[in-house]
Amino acid sequence: MHVDLLTLYLLIVGTLLASCAMTLWEHRTHPRRSRELRILAAGYATLAVGCAAALFRRDLPGAMGSGLSNFVIVGGYLLILRGVAILNGRKYDAGSIAMLVLVALTWAVCGARWQNVLWNYVSAIPIAVASCLTSRELLRSDGMKSLKSRHIAVMVSGGHGLFYAARAFVLPWLGTLYGQGLLSVASKITMYEGVLYSVILPMTLLTLIREETHGRLLQESQTDYLTGLGNRRWFFEEGARVMREAGVSRPVSLLAFDLDHFKRINDRYGHETGDAVLKSFAAITRSLTGPEAMLARIGGEEFAALLPGHDSLRAEEVGDAIVRRFAGTVLHRINDVDIRATVSVGLAQQSASEAPTLADLLASADQALYRAKSLGGNRLELARTGVRGTATC
Repeated sequence: MHVDLLTLYLLIVGTLLASCAMTLWEHRTHPRRSRELRILAAGYATLAVGCAAALFRRDLPGAMGSGLSNFVIVGGYLLILRGVAILNGRKYDAGSIAMLVLVALTWAVCGARWQNVLWNYVSAIPIAVASCLTSRELLRSDGMKSLKSRHIAVMVSGGHGLFYAARAFVLPWLGTLYGQGLLSVASKITMYEGVLYSVILPMTLLTLIREETHGRLLQESQTDYLTGLGNRRWFFEEGARVMREAGVSRPVSLLAFDLDHFKRINDRYGHETGDAVLKSFAAITRSLTGPEAMLARIGGEEFAALLPGHDSLRAEEVGDAIVRRFAGTVLHRINDVDIRATVSVGLAQQSASEAPTLADLLASADQALYRAKSLGGNRLELARTGVRGTATC
């Protein structure tokens, strides 16, 4: 089926305006990314205006129409780059302004004499640069590396940039070999590719932000709001998985913590001071347990640390270090009074002959913890060999 350039231009304008409307609608349901979505919507709208202007570029005198439409189109790509960059906490303000100034100067100085060359080839260079930078920003996004749609967005924006780079640098060479008839074919291919870009990239970026929002909400549902550690539900769900994967071939130890006389601190100094003590304990524990440890607040002043790959001796060293560091730290200061606290710790390790459940391991560690508290607290006690119990999640 034959489709002329006018139809393709109108199709691109329509899809860009639709993408703009959908992105604007979406920004209301993603308040954390509202600014970025509004900038992306502005980018799609600007691209639509630029493409519409390109339809009437020959109605203006000289190279004014071509230069103006190219300027607006480049502005749209730069807005998309800005929206993606802000997702990573970066900006391209100075570079974007410089590029727009360069585009305007190029058309002002060379447009009258080299209008066709500028429109057919040179105008593709800033589009290629902006699209490749957009792909680079998506590739560098540390917070979105696990999101599947990021790879699609990288390929779409990067492929779009490479396509326009080929139009700028390869098409002139091919034109000398095969004649100007190739330029008409290239224009249609450019329009077809533009339609795909105007549909796929906006939809992919919306999916990316939805995935990010879903992941953040999931993480919040699994995190203790005060300490930033995992919550009880997360600990039992992920801990059970770790225990299954470890089996009996890899040691797994569990440390159960209970802050000594915590109610007394709350009653004497207030809940704000108690919260500060809990946050300090979480920070100390996180700094001493290593990256593989699964840390969670499983009750008011009760915490647990599952340590994959730690035998009893190594886990005991970690637990003792936490006891000493916590006891020796000024956790909070109120009215020039240093607030200190201590912690009791119970340690249990899975048996070499069987793979206990996480509930069994926690029950054994709890029994050792109660023994540590009965001995005065501020100490670590080991679970007795063969002790099995029950715990509920």
